[in-house]
Amino acid sequence: MSASAEERNARTPWALTAPALMLFVGVLLIPLAMTVMLSFHDWGQYKGIEPVFILKNWHEIVTDPYYAEMFGRTFRIAILTTLLTAVLGAPEAYILNRMSGRWKSVFLLVILGPLLISVVARTLGWALLFGGNNGLVNKLLMSAGLIRAPIPFMFTETGMVVALAHVMMPFMVLSVWAALQRLDPQIENAAMSLGAGPATIIHRIIMPQIMPGVLSGAIIVFSLSASAFATPAIIGGRRLKVAATLAYDEFLNTLNWPLGAAVATLLLAALVLIVVGSNALIERRYAEVFR
Repeated sequence: MSASAEERNARTPWALTAPALMLFVGVLLIPLAMTVMLSFHDWGQYKGIEPVFILKNWHEIVTDPYYAEMFGRTFRIAILTTLLTAVLGAPEAYILNRMSGRWKSVFLLVILGPLLISVVARTLGWALLFGGNNGLVNKLLMSAGLIRAPIPFMFTETGMVVALAHVMMPFMVLSVWAALQRLDPQIENAAMSLGAGPATIIHRIIMPQIMPGVLSGAIIVFSLSASAFATPAIIGGRRLKVAATLAYDEFLNTLNWPLGAAVATLLLAALVLIVVGSNALIERRYAEVFR
């Protein structure tokens, strides 16, 4: 093969990936860079945005306890949502994996079906069920005399966790289900024939095999929950803000774009560090699984 042919072959992958790379740079990297730069600009109610380099927005976020409380609430809700989806999603994935072919297809469709419905519609469904005195479930329970006051759901962290867990559950189930595909059912049968009980089988055989899937699903659920906007905006409203809704308010209501950019940048940086660090720990701990 001539040198010119080898050179053309070396350039071919770059030529094929150039359109996607240009789209990635134009749609993602450039807007992110502009957002980071915007966070260092000044803003005033009458003067608007001034393109000067200052640290006022970052200083306000670091020193004002309101932002510490808001970011703490954001990550607390994300952690609780991740734990709830792991506790409910892992057994669901295991049961799905043990089903026969026909029923497995049906229930897999049931699990994936909510992904075909808008997040806004699903969250509004929770609001209609538990929305104060007018919520359908609250009305039924109060009319039956089971409760005297409506179950507090709207504008509470519990309501946000439940609604987010419902939205994020398919991601956890699919991650655990994918990990279960590596598990040989005959190993469980062999353990039973050797006298191992159900608890021992779950603890010593099943859990070590599905833990990479649980942790991978936890990373996905945590990052999506911490950056979620629609569900916290509907359930939490203006009383219970998280990082995403605060950035939205700063951009479109207060019109303080530099402060909103600083909040968004800090949230993105925190999520990137958490996700990259967690992924590195998981790959190191379960290196043989990812080979």
